[in-house]
Amino acid sequence: MFRDTFAFTSSTLRSLRLQRELQDLEDERRALYRFRRNRQTPAVSQTAFRDRERRTRPQISSDATVHDALFKGDLDKIRNIFKSKDSVNVIIETVSHELSWSAELGLWSLTSKQKHTSALHITAERGHTACVKHLLGNGADVNAAPGGVTALHTACANGHTECAQLLLSIGANPNAISEEGYAPLHLCTSPQTLLCAKLLLEHSARVNMQTRDRENTALHVAAKHGLDEHVDLYLSYCAYSHKKNREGETALNAACSYAEKPEAFGRYYRVCKMLINCGADVKTAGKKNHTPLHNACGNGHSGIVDLLLLHGASVNAKNCAGYTPLDCILQAVEDHLEHHPEKIVLALLNHGAAPVDPKILKQCAMSPWTMEALLNTYESIPLCDSWIEAVPLDVWQKHQVFYESIIQMNNKPRSLQHLARCALRNYLGPGCHSVIPQLQLPNSFKEFLLLKFEGYVK
Repeated sequence: MFRDTFAFTSSTLRSLRLQRELQDLEDERRALYRFRRNRQTPAVSQTAFRDRERRTRPQISSDATVHDALFKGDLDKIRNIFKSKDSVNVIIETVSHELSWSAELGLWSLTSKQKHTSALHITAERGHTACVKHLLGNGADVNAAPGGVTALHTACANGHTECAQLLLSIGANPNAISEEGYAPLHLCTSPQTLLCAKLLLEHSARVNMQTRDRENTALHVAAKHGLDEHVDLYLSYCAYSHKKNREGETALNAACSYAEKPEAFGRYYRVCKMLINCGADVKTAGKKNHTPLHNACGNGHSGIVDLLLLHGASVNAKNCAGYTPLDCILQAVEDHLEHHPEKIVLALLNHGAAPVDPKILKQCAMSPWTMEALLNTYESIPLCDSWIEAVPLDVWQKHQVFYESIIQMNNKPRSLQHLARCALRNYLGPGCHSVIPQLQLPNSFKEFLLLKFEGYVK
């Protein structure tokens, strides 16, 4: 977000020199106008006026040598360049190249953007602690925000703890709001920023402060990124687990929504568990009426699904499109085949999820275990013409016994044992998962009632 680069090409240097010359001409024109306006005042000489003008207007530097020294953290050069309060607070002009969409051309193009920053911002962003210390010692304005952010924002965003410590010790505002509406705590979005977050809170950062536009708290941000240690830290500082952002989502909604990558499932599970233990409502619906259970099902996270169901999540709640959590996992079955989506389907069914429309069976044609669980909620096998052709040949060959058993049961009555299972499950409804294990029945029959996978239907 804050990494600007200086392009050391000849054309860019020529362009910058031209821009500097034009800026100097404009400054001289304005100074002349002000001088003529005030020349009737005998007390102010021309020399004094120029001195005052030079002191009050912001100095802008686009010198490549200065940029290079700051970006590299060359302490010797920085000591030679920045020796006074005026020099350390000079505005640094950088150029960044960004892709932007051109409506006229109908394509993405590389554009150059000039941005303002300062020596303190550049060195804090890159973690040049000794340079930051030198600049602060020579009067750098610790809370200046020439580019819309303070140096503390940039240090925390990049996880530079020592720089953040220096800035805070000299009076940096831990609750400063950037031009985009973020406090430094909102920019702690990676595991490397944990110590920065601790420092901010120790220096009175407000843990429940919200961003300007989306009204996210630091807890929302940490939950979104699966930062379990950050979440634990914020909760210890009394972060509100029930706090909603502008879209009506809690931190739990955010965690369930962004728990997409399997390698991060463990962290997101711990985040959700901590939030629930601190009072987060598992039924709160956020954007498009998605509950945490909708999101966890859509992401194929069976651990979070079990956790939410254990704490009373609404298994048949519908979002604004009319989809239930079971619909969400069935729509994503093919995306999560290696993570056993049938476990989620089974958990939902045993917590009272309503049977799905047979037309949806096509969505799980590649997952025979998911198909088996769904078929065992019907008293008779629905016609398979709508989905049988969607089964790939290799999957068919691997699970041939299962698929052939389905074909054989078309238009035939199910077994009496299965019909008894359906009747009992309908009677128990959402209590299947809790009541059936307590019944005085053989374990094999209890497993049958809970839709244990058998590899065929009868």
